[in-house]
Amino acid sequence: MKLATAHLEGQPNRLWRAAGEGRALDVTAALPDLPLRDLGDLLDTAQDDPALPQRVNSLAGATVAQSALSYAPPVRRPSKILGVAFNNRELMKTAHNDPGVPNFFLKPPSCLIGHGGTIEVAPNWGPTIPEPEICAIIGKRASRITEAEALDHVFGWTILNDVTSHGLKFGKDSIAVTYAPDLAHPEFYKWRNLQGPEDRDVFYVYHTRSKGADTFGPVGPWVTLAAEVPDPNSLAVVADIDGEVFARDNTGNYRFRVETCIAEASRYFTLEPGDMISFGTTGKGEGRFPRGHKSLLLNRVTGRIGITVEGLGRLENDVRHIAAP
Repeated sequence: MKLATAHLEGQPNRLWRAAGEGRALDVTAALPDLPLRDLGDLLDTAQDDPALPQRVNSLAGATVAQSALSYAPPVRRPSKILGVAFNNRELMKTAHNDPGVPNFFLKPPSCLIGHGGTIEVAPNWGPTIPEPEICAIIGKRASRITEAEALDHVFGWTILNDVTSHGLKFGKDSIAVTYAPDLAHPEFYKWRNLQGPEDRDVFYVYHTRSKGADTFGPVGPWVTLAAEVPDPNSLAVVADIDGEVFARDNTGNYRFRVETCIAEASRYFTLEPGDMISFGTTGKGEGRFPRGHKSLLLNRVTGRIGITVEGLGRLENDVRHIAAP
């Protein structure tokens, strides 16, 4: 079963179920006794009615063309969106030190847009790139769970484009400090190679603007139930701009398996139904894009970004240049 939050022209958002052959069924209309305006509502209601997803899967009735729908993010207001940084074996080869655990960052819910929405980039923000990723939608509360338990807490899987501006990250959200010897604690430096005994430079990098600007979280269009994705650690991912492939990879190249990431996140952050976790870019280059997603600078080019993930569908979003805020 695949679910989406979308609307027909002139109507509010509703919950829809894919009905095969490019059709969709209006779940909200079929279950008028339930306030199912998006996937988050379904997850909330299913806490008291665990059989609800099965009821949704068995619905029958009139359908509309999926192409007639305008898509919103599947969950409009997750309590948090977690991303996993550098979770790719190729990327980790250049790291000074492998931290041995997933590294996390947060994206705000306000950055989310749906399939067909427009990614807005100001050219003077500097290098800004797409990052094709798979994303888990948490289905039940998780706190300090084990890797063996992790996938039982996933409701389904979707596609997320973790748009990132390195220009904003290093131009506005990074600070370097040189500490006096009495303030230079050893733990400040274990993650990087020192340039000599007098190297007491500490680097602070914050991901808020670079990862969380408005429209930097395209997601969807569909959420595929977890039971229909036997192994999220072995999914082909292909990304293109205007049909030309710039990245082709597989989630099997993740440095940390998705179970590891979910369990590690739950050690620090209580995961709530509707929360989202994206697991890192899958970005081996192709053709005239030897560095994959890093070769595609959205501050310089516009076009339509497409991300296709095996079994999950295809997410498409246009890129538009805007004046600097």
